[in-house]
Amino acid sequence: MPDSYNRSVLNSVKAGLEAAGHEYQVADLYQENFQPAMTAEDFNQFDSQPMPDDIVKEQARVEWSDGIVFVFPVWWWSMPGMLKGWIDRVMSYGWAWIDPADPDSGFLKSRKILVLATAGGTEDVFKKRKYDESFYTQLTIGTWDYCGFKEVTTEVLYGIAPGASEKHLQSQIDRAGFLAKTVFGKSES
Repeated sequence: MPDSYNRSVLNSVKAGLEAAGHEYQVADLYQENFQPAMTAEDFNQFDSQPMPDDIVKEQARVEWSDGIVFVFPVWWWSMPGMLKGWIDRVMSYGWAWIDPADPDSGFLKSRKILVLATAGGTEDVFKKRKYDESFYTQLTIGTWDYCGFKEVTTEVLYGIAPGASEKHLQSQIDRAGFLAKTVFGKSES
């Protein structure tokens, strides 16, 4: 949504990337009406058949990049269904991963990933219930490592809830911009 907190985080990310001299593309899955549900054609990957056109387009966008930034709210201690569907469909066999026993077998391993997840809960709540561990296991180990990504930075921006101080909210927005500027290094241009 154009006036959401996550949009403010995204704007800070864009400013950080620009300050570091990077080019970027924004994929707003909702605005682009991405179809997150698996289709019969998505299973073409297992028969070495072409993937659906919408997935080929998304994969080309990833291939264009040297790094990927994900900005999303934490819903029920995980990512929204839209993003999960994007991962399920786009990070496909034969492209993102080839041999589960060999993380170096995919085509994406040279890319860096920055995950910025906004959460209403505090860091203490996440740690008390071990949500931080499950979040790390699900995303970093179960998804990014499985696909062979070597450099993953995950930052949960905690305490983004009604009643949070403007100072806290702004500090988290600033943190997102700083990470976008520094995680990917400086471009050579």
